[in-house]
Amino acid sequence: MTTTAADIIQSSAPGASKDRGAKRDRIIYWTTTGIVSSVMVFSIINFTFIDRFPFPEGAFVHLGLPNYFRTEITIAKALGLLALLVPGVPAKIKEFAYFGFAITLISASFAHFSSGDARISVLFIIDPLIFLGLLSISYFYFNKMQGGR
Repeated sequence: MTTTAADIIQSSAPGASKDRGAKRDRIIYWTTTGIVSSVMVFSIINFTFIDRFPFPEGAFVHLGLPNYFRTEITIAKALGLLALLVPGVPAKIKEFAYFGFAITLISASFAHFSSGDARISVLFIIDPLIFLGLLSISYFYFNKMQGGR
C-alpha cells in the first residue's frame, strides 16, 4: 500500500489522531461492555431456565442462596443491561448499573469460594473477577467518552 501526500497531510492534521483515539476508545468500550453484557445474559438464562448447570442441585441451592433471590437478581441484571445498552439513559443510571454489576461479580466470586468450589475448579472464583476487570475497563472508557468526568 502506498502513502500519498494527501494521506500524510490528513494524518498530520490537528484532530486526526484524536479521531482515531476516539474510535479506538469506542471500540474498547463496546467490546468490554458487550462481553460483560453477554455474561449477564448468560447468567440470567442459566439461573432462570437451566438452573441445573453446572450443579445438579441448582446454583442457588448449591451456593446457599434463597430461591427468591433468583428473581431479584434476574430483574436487577435485566434492568442493568437495559441501562448500559439503551442509548440516552442518563449517565447516573448507567453508573448505578456498573456498581450493581460490580457487586454481583464480587459476590459471585465470594459465594463460589465460600461454598468450596475452588476444589472443583479455581475458575469459579477467578471468572467473576476477570469479568469485573472487563467491567472496570468498560467503566473507564464510559467515563472517558463522557468527557472525563
